[in-house]
Order: sequence, then structure tokens, then C-alpha cells
Amino acid sequence: MTQNMFRTHHCNSLHKSDIGRQVTLAGWVNVTRDHGGVIFIDLRDRQGLTQVVFRPEENAELAKQAHTLRGEDVIQVSGAVAARPPGTENPNLATGDIEIIPNELRILNRADPLPFPLDAEPQNEDLRMTHRYLDLRRPRFARNLRIRHRAAKATRDYLDSQGFVEVETPILSKSTPEGARDFLVPSRVTPGKFYALPQAPQQYKQLLMVAGVEKYFQIAKCFRDEDLRADRQPESTQIDIEASFVTPDDIFAVTEGMLAAIFKAARDIDIKTPFDRLTYREALDRYGSDKPDRRFEMEVVEVGEIFRNSSFKVFRGTLDAGGVVKAFNGKGFAGITIGQADELTEIAKLHGAKGLAFIKVENGEWKSPIVKFFSDAEKTALQSELNIEEGDCVFFAADKWEIACQVLGRLRLRIAEMQKLMPAGETWNFLWVTDFPLIRTRTNGTRCIIHSLDPKPKTCRCLTRRNFLRFAPRLTTLF
Repeated sequence: MTQNMFRTHHCNSLHKSDIGRQVTLAGWVNVTRDHGGVIFIDLRDRQGLTQVVFRPEENAELAKQAHTLRGEDVIQVSGAVAARPPGTENPNLATGDIEIIPNELRILNRADPLPFPLDAEPQNEDLRMTHRYLDLRRPRFARNLRIRHRAAKATRDYLDSQGFVEVETPILSKSTPEGARDFLVPSRVTPGKFYALPQAPQQYKQLLMVAGVEKYFQIAKCFRDEDLRADRQPESTQIDIEASFVTPDDIFAVTEGMLAAIFKAARDIDIKTPFDRLTYREALDRYGSDKPDRRFEMEVVEVGEIFRNSSFKVFRGTLDAGGVVKAFNGKGFAGITIGQADELTEIAKLHGAKGLAFIKVENGEWKSPIVKFFSDAEKTALQSELNIEEGDCVFFAADKWEIACQVLGRLRLRIAEMQKLMPAGETWNFLWVTDFPLIRTRTNGTRCIIHSLDPKPKTCRCLTRRNFLRFAPRLTTLF
């Protein structure tokens, strides 16, 4: 071993075939165990773990020195690879068949007492962030960093194979307001002037298309000065792609191939391509969401025709006013509690409904205040349409199409959570939702915005002809 040689192998690379070999390892003391004077150490580096055994009868001085080691000390050990005694193998460890019998131990750095144990989830978020370098040593975060690296590499390799050119665009630029506030950076050279951090490389990639690059991509940093939400943060990374002379189907194919390559490289998972497709309208009609969760059933069904001539004034009045009546069957949810019903009612009201109507089927009886208004023919048609059986609970929404879809979509997700219908573990079922409306219809006093799904859009007062023509060229590039 030369003087500057810290290791001959990583802590995840030694197996039965290496028994008898002299090796040198370096890393962190993950765990120490004292079994009657015999010191066992799990040595960790970024690749994995290897067990090192210090026995006093073989080398008393080394065993005495090993007795002083504690978690996260950085050490270097040299010794022979040996088979673990029969019955002590660890099948859950890549190096579980061997151990190192050291003849040399070098302590490279002593660790201070740890502010929190690395084998448990710290409860104090501030403490984790203060000692982020320790937090990142925990297996989950080390794994995440490696997955992120493999995902980025697979992205570059795949898009390069498809003829895309990676171009790095500026971070400091002129403010071009988009969906959120810009982060501003003051200029020392020009007092009172500011650069903006990009919310997206939008202008730059459009310049690249005009310049004839034709196929561009970038793993881009994006910054948005907005409040934190479940899917929002001030700084994010996105795979940004732009191409010329292409159709939507071309972009769908490139994205499907890229995601398949990423999942294979990062997780060794094969995902099904091509992805299923739903239009925006169909997604809302069937699932009440433009990002539908299809891991469970409970599809939303249009039942307006059943109640077109109903004596139930709520449904009939909604239909006569141009609204819809939609419903879904919560299979096996007839045991809904009062607390659950109250929670679901509040969710419905929060998303625009005036209340929540539902029917429970128990002991062969339909239980609900609204059932008395239903004719036998309506009940029979409803039972057939929704496959209503003993133990089911049917939920209704009668309102404008968009409100009815949204209300039932939210209820569908919450009921699935209550019934624990989401399958355990990871499931991958990708879906394209296409034909999104560019401008959505919402009436608020005198304001009205044209909706691409409205067959007879009202006169638009908030978008003047001048403004629409100003934005039209940009809108036509989207799909």
C-alpha cells in the first residue's frame, strides 16, 4: 500500500470470492458492538457497509484502540477478508458473507458527540437543518442523491440520443413576470437596478428556436418568490424541453421515452408506454380532477337523464337551469359515521356545493331524506347505472358542470383515504391529460373569461380584443 492510498475497495464490493485477500477500507464507523471484549464495527462509506472484527487474542493493541471508537469516527483499516462463522451471515447485506480481520487501524478523524442519532428520524427540523451534513449521511438521503444523479444522467443520455442539445441559459436576467413574483438581485455596478432570477427559461428557449437550434433541453433551476405549498417551493429544478417542427404526438413520444429511461436507470423499473390518454373534459367527467388518481375505482357518472322529469325539485331545477347531476358509488361505505359525513359535507361546501346528498344501502333499504322523492323507475335506473348493492353509499352533486365535477372529485379522494383504497407500496400508472382549455370560464360580477369548452362562450369583458390578439401568438404555440 502506498502512503497516499486510502482504500483498495469500497465497503459494498467484497464477497466470498475475495476471502483471503488483503484489503484496505476507509469510511465512517456506523455501529460499534462489544461482545465480551470482541469489538464488531460496521464500517460505512457511500457504497455500503462492511463488518470489521477486532479480537483481543489476535491483536490486543488493535482491539484496545478499537474499543475507543464511537459512531461517525472516520477510520482506515487494513486486513484480510475472512468468511463469517456459520450462522452469523447477514443475507440483508451485500457483504453479509464476509468480514475483515484487521492488522492495521488508523483513526483519520474523531467525531464529536452527535446532536441526534442517525438511525432514527429527527423530530426537530431546525436541528436537522443546522447539522444538514449529518442529516445527509442517513441512508434515505444518500439513496435520494444517487437516484437524482442517475435520473439526471439518464435524461441527458436519452435526449442526446434523440438529437436534443443541452444549452445553459442565464440565471441573472431582466424581469419577465410570469405566474409568481420574481426573486430580485441588486446590481452593484448600476445602483437602483435589479436582476431577476428566472421562473423558467421561457424567453431563452424561444430565442433558441428562432435561432435554429430546433431541439433544446436543460435541467434548469427555477425560482419563484411565493408561499410554500405541497407542490410549490421557492427553488426547484425542472427538465425543460423545446423543439421546432414537431407535433404534440412527437412531444408525447419523447417524454414517454425519457421517463421510461429515467425509471429504468434510477430504479430498474419498466413502465408501460405509450401512456394512456384522456381529454381534460373526460378526466373531469370521470374522476373530477385534471390529475386523476386511477389506483382505485369510484368513477363519477352523469345521471342527469335519469332525473330529467323527476319530482325531486333540487335535481330537476338544476337540470332545467343548464346544470348537471353527477354521482359516484362508494362501494362498501354504508357504515359512514356522523363525523365522516360532517367532514365530507364541509369539503363539498368548501368547493362550491350548497350541501351534500348521499344514499346508504343497509339491510336492503335505501336510507336518505331524498329517496322519498325518487320514483321506482328512477331508483331502478340509478341502481343499474351505478351498480348499487348492499353496503354501498352513493354521493350526488347537482350544480354547474365544473362545480359538480370538482366537488365529487374531492369527495372521491377523501373517501378513498378513509377506506384505505390506495394500494400499499409504489404503483406507476402514467396518463396524459390532453386538450386543456387555454382560458377558463369564470363569472365574477361583470367579469367573464372565455372557456374553450363552452360551446357558446359569453362576451368577454376582461380580455379585450387588443389584449387577446396580443397574447394569441403565444397561446398558439401551446398544446
